[in-house]
Amino acid sequence: MEGKINKQLKKVLKKIVKEAHEPLAVADAKLGGVIKEKLNLSCIHSPVVNELMRGIRSQMDGLIPGVEPREMAAMCLGLAHSLSRYRLKFSADKVDTMIVQAISLLDDLDKELNNYIMRCREWYGWHFPELGKIISDNLTYCKCLQKVGDRKNYASATLSEFLSEEVEAEVKAAAEISMGTEVSEEDICNILHLCTQVIEISEYRTQLYEYLQNRMMAIAPNVTVMVGELVGARLIAHAGSLLNLAKHAASTVQILGAEKALFRALKSRRDTPKYGLIYHASLVGQTSPKHKGKISRMLAAKTVLAIRYDAFGEDSSSAMGVENRAKLEARLRILEDRGIRKISGTGKALAKAEKYEHKSEVKTYDPSGDSTLPTCSKKRKIEEVDKEDEITEKKAKKAKIKIKAEVEEEEVEEEAAAEEEEEEVEEEPSVKKKKKKDKKKHIKEEPLSEEEPCTSTAVLSPEKKKKKKKKKEAED
Repeated sequence: MEGKINKQLKKVLKKIVKEAHEPLAVADAKLGGVIKEKLNLSCIHSPVVNELMRGIRSQMDGLIPGVEPREMAAMCLGLAHSLSRYRLKFSADKVDTMIVQAISLLDDLDKELNNYIMRCREWYGWHFPELGKIISDNLTYCKCLQKVGDRKNYASATLSEFLSEEVEAEVKAAAEISMGTEVSEEDICNILHLCTQVIEISEYRTQLYEYLQNRMMAIAPNVTVMVGELVGARLIAHAGSLLNLAKHAASTVQILGAEKALFRALKSRRDTPKYGLIYHASLVGQTSPKHKGKISRMLAAKTVLAIRYDAFGEDSSSAMGVENRAKLEARLRILEDRGIRKISGTGKALAKAEKYEHKSEVKTYDPSGDSTLPTCSKKRKIEEVDKEDEITEKKAKKAKIKIKAEVEEEEVEEEAAAEEEEEEVEEEPSVKKKKKKDKKKHIKEEPLSEEEPCTSTAVLSPEKKKKKKKKKEAED
């Protein structure tokens, strides 16, 4: 084994060296190399040699005369056991089965303790319900109950071993005015026996936890430094052994313990879980929620290296785990600080976060929504009415001026036309009438603005009226 030559083998090979003319068939290549170096004997190792060795072992009874089959079977069995034990390098300190059993028992003890304590509190609560509210610690509760028993004994009992002076005085005052019912001595005896069981199981649990810590530091010191005793032990128990855990990839170790959630997510095509048992590690627990997935991934990668180092390495120190944990803590600080750094500028200076002050807005009831009537009055202001009147007056004045100008132009044209008519001969009266009518059609009065129509009309002077009469007489 391990490429070493036994003394008996050495003597046999020395005799063969002198007579041998063919290479020596060797089942172990390492052993063949050692024989060639020390004895200068050529060796051969190949699949054909392995088949030859298998045939020799199967026909051992015929090749070695005088050996009974029973003795040969016993020799083969003993040789197989000794070889396998030697190859495993059996060490009592390296047995991970102890860890698997210890962590399983620790979980079972926690469940039983919770059940027992809950039952004890409910049972004794009928007699002294106030005690459960005053004493929150379960172990202290059971110790006080075991020492005193009936609530009538609290007045004379001294509980300074378990409670402070203030709590002790509160318990005694509550015992005097308790609303609990009276119970028999037999009930008290059963309750006290249950308290004794709780105290004993609690003591055994602390002892088992210390044993688990020591065993984890002996078998997997680097894993213990990285994720803690309980998480490391649960990972080993879930995988079955430390060697099986060392064969897992980092991504598998990250979600180990969340298989049900993983397959449910794959089936429903949703996001896969980011962590399993490794979630309870201290590094993941102290991380903010948005960085938990990233830290769990990095922690799983470093934990796998630690597991393989502990499983296959010969060194039993925890230096590697301490170094990797320091790197992860530094990375965690960078991730946590990155969120409060300045985006602009150099990015090295930390942003100054102002102190948050809660400013509550006091909102009052608005009664304007109660009424359906319009709140604003329809009456316009006096100033607005005055401005509108001024605007209308200005528009009316402009319209009057335009009308006067048009009327004057018409009068001038009419006078010129009358003079021409007097000079002309009265032979063509019908043509003149048509011309006058056409001229009257062409005269168009400009309409007033739509907003403020003007109703005023131009008044003709008496002289103009006389001229118009003369024109009509001449036409007739």
